[in-house]
Order: sequence, then C-alpha cells, then structure tokens
Amino acid sequence: MSQRQRASSGSPFEEQFGFCRAVRDGDRIVVAGTGPIEDDGSSTQGDAAAQAARCFTLIVRAIEQLGGSAADVVRTRMFLTDFDDQAAVGEVHARFFGDAKPAATMVGCAWLCRKEWKVEIEAEAIVRG
Repeated sequence: MSQRQRASSGSPFEEQFGFCRAVRDGDRIVVAGTGPIEDDGSSTQGDAAAQAARCFTLIVRAIEQLGGSAADVVRTRMFLTDFDDQAAVGEVHARFFGDAKPAATMVGCAWLCRKEWKVEIEAEAIVRG
C-alpha cells in the first residue's frame, strides 16, 4: 500500500479552499487546477501565453517535488476565458510537454478564480521505476 504525498505551491487559495497543489499516490501524480500565481501571491501579469507559462512552471515544479518530471505528464486540461488565446496557450504547452505529448484538453469557460486570469491548467503524471 502506498503512502500519499502532497506538494504545496504556497498559493493563497490552498489554505483558503483546503487543497494542495499536487498529490502523489503510488506512481500517479495529480496536479490541481493551477492559476498564474506568483510566489508573492499576486497574479502573473501579461497575456494568456505568459500566464500559461507560469501555470506550467508551477505544475512542473510540483511534479518534480513529488519525484516526477515533465516527461511523465500524461494528461493536461487547459481552461481559457478567451477563444482567441488557444493558439498562444497551445504553443506554450508544446514548449513544456511537446516531447511527452500528453492527452490534452482545451476548454473555454466564462471565468476563473481571479478576474485577471486568462488561463488555469490541470495535469496528471505517471512516474515509472
């Protein structure tokens, strides 16, 4: 039986909403919806590509804290508030996970936890060996 491990990113929402950035159970790592949050708790400034890059950085950091890597990512889900941002966010996704080629979903939504967020992203990884 495996022991569950958790990784925190320090997001102000983790304590407020009662969750952690990522959970590892056995060889599986599940990363919560990750918004563009800076280390000081502020939102990442810039366009959807800049915000997506921050989200992916936080996601990879959490996976690495739990013993995985970007190469272990098998699933991503990207939530966008503007249809016109999909190409830019997709290009950033390819920079981070192009070699892993995870199953990916991109969905439009009306809003995210902060009004200035243009993107929020989830990921799952499987760590072998």
